[in-house]
Amino acid sequence: MTIDPQKRQQTLLVLTAVVVALWAGDRLILNPLLNSWRARSEEIVTTRKSITRGQQLLERAAFTRDRWTAMRTNALPASVSSAEGSVLKTFDKWSQTSGLTINSIKPQWKHPEEGFMTLDCRVDASGTMAALSRFIFELERDPMALKIESLEMNSRDKNGDQLTLGLQVSGLYLTPTAP
Repeated sequence: MTIDPQKRQQTLLVLTAVVVALWAGDRLILNPLLNSWRARSEEIVTTRKSITRGQQLLERAAFTRDRWTAMRTNALPASVSSAEGSVLKTFDKWSQTSGLTINSIKPQWKHPEEGFMTLDCRVDASGTMAALSRFIFELERDPMALKIESLEMNSRDKNGDQLTLGLQVSGLYLTPTAP
């Protein structure tokens, strides 16, 4: 059985055309479609995450607004001098309530960003464990916008009856906005 060379040539041409068509289809149609499909799948995942995040923010909107209102309401008074005076009076009130002796208070203003400042106070005090505990309780319970940044406690005697307290506290002062 002999194959006609002309038929053989036609078969090879047809096979070559089919291979070229398959290669071109793969490169020009299939790969771009697959890449587009992957990109859309990733975009769908990203969009779903954004929608979930948005729903969570909407659910927490009332809480966030209430929290911000509380922070604005309880921030330090509108003038820098009255804010500092208010914090110092409050420390005095807490020390009298707790029986703690305040040895020193070192206030320092910081302006980390536009729109607010912080009043950082280093408080050195001494007293019994009950007095220190009560003082910290009063500080945490007060609605004033104060935050304990650091706290150090040391014993002044062998029994631990007299303790010293080193406290770093910061207060929020919202810069008044121009009308």
